[in-house]
Amino acid sequence: MALTRTSDTAGLVVVAPRRNVREHVREILGYTELIRSLVRKELKVRYKQSTLGLVWSMIQPMFLLLIYSVVFSVLKGGMPRLGVWIMSGLLLWTMVGTSVTTAVVSITGNGPLVGKVRFPRAALPTASIGAALIHFCLQFSAFCVVLLVVQQHVDWTYVWLIPFAVASVLIFLLAVGLLVSAVNVYARDSQHLLDMLTLGWFWLTPIIFDYARLSRFFQNHGLPAWLPMVNPITPAVIIMQRAIYGTAYVNGGRVLPDASVWWYLRNVGIVAAFSVVLLYVALRLFDRAEVNMAESL
Repeated sequence: MALTRTSDTAGLVVVAPRRNVREHVREILGYTELIRSLVRKELKVRYKQSTLGLVWSMIQPMFLLLIYSVVFSVLKGGMPRLGVWIMSGLLLWTMVGTSVTTAVVSITGNGPLVGKVRFPRAALPTASIGAALIHFCLQFSAFCVVLLVVQQHVDWTYVWLIPFAVASVLIFLLAVGLLVSAVNVYARDSQHLLDMLTLGWFWLTPIIFDYARLSRFFQNHGLPAWLPMVNPITPAVIIMQRAIYGTAYVNGGRVLPDASVWWYLRNVGIVAAFSVVLLYVALRLFDRAEVNMAESL
């Protein structure tokens, strides 16, 4: 274990340990009860003084499904059950957007706790992502009930890929959450910049429009047709769409890659492998940034 010298406010020299990644992960896992408490806190704060509480998480997807279905019916979107198509990807994106926007302020928003209590600061962004995952599970459960009611025919050949898709996104979000939360401690404008970047990120993800159209757009402008796959959320989104919407063709036109299950699984596997590497880098950088967090808040 390496040692890092830091100075406290009294002018004394304090020798603080710098952990390797394995030690950092072990320390975080040792505080799982704290992480669970932080997740419960985030859920309670979000629905503070609310009568229905977490039920709102289940009502929201049903309301959005109704709104999108009505709006795009008026606009004549051209796809049958367009609301189901959009919600298939939007539920996953809601978890992404919520994770990023809450993780970036997870440390700065808990300044008194960071300054007074000794615990791994990585627990804070981890708890933010955990809370977003719970919301996703609740919303997805409600969405499944809606699918049963409207008798949506899902493609069971691809449904089993959904847990892998969600897992790959979670690993990526954990890495991003650690990075942005640490950066925001030292550069507070980063949270406002991230809001704009997240908005652009949403429109680069094939949710409102289909993957095939985005792929053709890049191809028509002299760019590789596979370029949308550079977005680490895209492979997971198209798995959700392929499994829930149940087809790669609509009105005779291709909207998703008409590929095998293993092609979809390979893509989320690549994202998962990349995310693991990114998480390793994020833990190393977070460990360096953690030394002076309490003094910077």
